[in-house]
Amino acid sequence: MTPAQDAAFQAGSGVTSATLLTAIASVVIVLAFVWVIWVTLGTFRAWQDGQVGIFDVMWSALRASIVLMVLGFYLR
Repeated sequence: MTPAQDAAFQAGSGVTSATLLTAIASVVIVLAFVWVIWVTLGTFRAWQDGQVGIFDVMWSALRASIVLMVLGFYLR
């Protein structure tokens, strides 16, 4: 944004655009962490019930962690 746009945004919202972007990125990362935990625990529960093998548990956790790393890279 131009300095005039940034000043207008801050005057209208009360926060800087950088602060708002940081807050949005933080919410997205927290939601991604919750999603990774949900996927991993869901697969672990399926493993406990004998529905999937341990390889599926590891593969699921690895794929979810890769998604988390990619999101972290783009949101830094």
